Amino acid sequence: MKTRRFLAPVLALLLAALAFSIVPRAEEGFWPYNSVPRAAIKQKYRFEVTDSWLRHLQLSTIRFSGGTGSVVSPDGLVLTNHHIALGSLQQLSNTGGKDYVKDGFYAPTNADEWKVPNISLRILQSIEDVTAKVNAAVTPAMTPQQAQAARQKAQQEIANESNTATGLQSEIVTLYQGAIYNLYRYKVYNDVRLVFGVEYQTGFYGGDPDNYTFPRYALDLAMFRMYENGKPAQTPEYLRFSPNGSKEGDLVFTTGHPGTTQRLYTMADLKLLRDVQVPFNIANLEMQERAVLKWSALSAENARQSVQRLFGIQNQLKRVRGQLKGLQDTVWMAKKEQAETALRAGLAKDPAKQKELGDAWDMIEKSAQVAREIDAERNFIANAAGLSQSNLFTQARNLVRAVYAPPSEGEGRGGRGGRGGQAPAAGRGGGRGQAPAIDTRQEKMNLTESLTFMKAQLPATSPILKRILGDKTPEARAAELVDNTRIMDAEIRRLLQAGGKATIDASTDPMIVLARSLEADAQAISRRYQDEVTAVRAAAYPKVAQAMFAVYGPNSYPDGTGTLRLSYGTVKSYMENGKRIAPYTNFAGLFERSAQHNNEMPYTLAQRWADAKSNLVLTTAFDLVSTNDIVGGNSGSAVVNTKGEIVGLIFDGNIQSLPGYFYYDETVNRAVSVDSRAITEALRRVYHADALADEIAGKRRVTTH
Repeated sequence: MKTRRFLAPVLALLLAALAFSIVPRAEEGFWPYNSVPRAAIKQKYRFEVTDSWLRHLQLSTIRFSGGTGSVVSPDGLVLTNHHIALGSLQQLSNTGGKDYVKDGFYAPTNADEWKVPNISLRILQSIEDVTAKVNAAVTPAMTPQQAQAARQKAQQEIANESNTATGLQSEIVTLYQGAIYNLYRYKVYNDVRLVFGVEYQTGFYGGDPDNYTFPRYALDLAMFRMYENGKPAQTPEYLRFSPNGSKEGDLVFTTGHPGTTQRLYTMADLKLLRDVQVPFNIANLEMQERAVLKWSALSAENARQSVQRLFGIQNQLKRVRGQLKGLQDTVWMAKKEQAETALRAGLAKDPAKQKELGDAWDMIEKSAQVAREIDAERNFIANAAGLSQSNLFTQARNLVRAVYAPPSEGEGRGGRGGRGGQAPAAGRGGGRGQAPAIDTRQEKMNLTESLTFMKAQLPATSPILKRILGDKTPEARAAELVDNTRIMDAEIRRLLQAGGKATIDASTDPMIVLARSLEADAQAISRRYQDEVTAVRAAAYPKVAQAMFAVYGPNSYPDGTGTLRLSYGTVKSYMENGKRIAPYTNFAGLFERSAQHNNEMPYTLAQRWADAKSNLVLTTAFDLVSTNDIVGGNSGSAVVNTKGEIVGLIFDGNIQSLPGYFYYDETVNRAVSVDSRAITEALRRVYHADALADEIAGKRRVTTH
């Protein structure tokens, strides 16, 4: 009887852990291609995942910077989201004399395809486990800081050796927060051309009110083409479009690049995010949004040039607010704490493993305390958040750092310390080379906004305020700095660079003086964060992952890392506020939604859609939802059926999916996709892009030059 009484609470804790940890349930998980849970998929869905099926998907998936695409023809055609292509459309608008963001773009022939500058697309060729090689560089006598440096050096050496031996771009991917290291090798395409992009109003239909919601009516669609040697790349591995689409209950897979998640995080780090870092990121993004809106309100041209930046800020802002809501969910946090307690209790049953791994949680707790302690200094001195919207200050800091030893961490809130809330200022230029022209009106507005933000974030007695503002108001200080600096002059920057440290030290330029005055402390703060937070976590989190392996076995998936993963799920409705949300919308719903809102923004129909209504099959599926586990970075991911055919194009998640950076709830988390049938219908009947519709249907395009 005593044994039963003892086992009961332990069993309850273990069940809680299994229900709320990174050990997968149902459709949860971002699975690396070399550890897909084939047995679980076969058992539940009677579908066998084969090597050839996986290889086909892998070689058909494109890695964009911050997103995903898919090869959809043997001639290098790439399918992705409009919001992934938005920057390219903006670039083309700036050089082509037409607003392609507003009106969309279509190249009817190869000769019309626009070469996008400074873009590379990558396809993963192979994965190799190099954990033993990386860990061999570490000795027991090393401190956490020395061990981290040794691992980083080993990773760089392995990647360099692979680059030389294979000619493929190679990188080390850290999984399970450092418990496993994989070597990924990519084929890179540097000649990438824009083929198609819908109007902004179509790609982002419903605007911010509909963002992260369902039902949706957005055709978030764009296409590029990869070239080699001046000709369309030959890509024998590509995804075909399903002629029939999907239906509710179908098993579907998502192949893409989910961004950084924190599902393995301990309670100490989750509380740090909840209490300190995520609220700061939200406030920072709100400041950036205010700055962009104020500038956009001054002219139509300002507004046009700010579309991409405003979209990025508002999208991230809504996402981070959703994350904070998840972190503030007391029920979920209690379950997470139960899971952590159960894991530690399970580990304690093995004295040897407890001795080896059991100190991880205390190490992380201590590092989180340091992060809290130096948060204000890190934000406003090391990362200069009060000056972050100034291009001129950024140039000044880069000039100063060119002659001083740069901090190891660098600017930004990277690493395991928290998600970055910092979108770069419009037209951000560096200290070296060509810098963009700077509008001093915008510079003053932006700098005033960020200095005002700093003043609101810090107590009135903070010495940081005195160092940066002096006795002036944010507006007066911004005017003083911008009006008196000369570093916007390219010749002045050249002289400062050429003169080295002596010239920087002697400079009386107010931006240089300010950057110089902060630099020593910025480096010291960054070094402390590196040594007492980043390096400590790098040593502790692999132990947490190894503890999970020891207690639950090797059946867990790693956090998202922005690298290729497979997720699986089904097309499925869900309940919201007591109402069933059907898994599909259709074309008729788009026109009904527009009419409900009197065709006013953000529900205004693009003119070509209004004109095409009578030609459309209004029962055609438009958008759909599925239980696939996704986060940011999956944008542009293909949703495929068991035949490997495209049935959807991921572009969003519902509002309930936003805490998915920390946990997954199959009952309500939904991935939102453009239905493949909507893509085909729109290409033919709205955009009259029959050549593209034919190409994704399997017909070879006639190449022209």
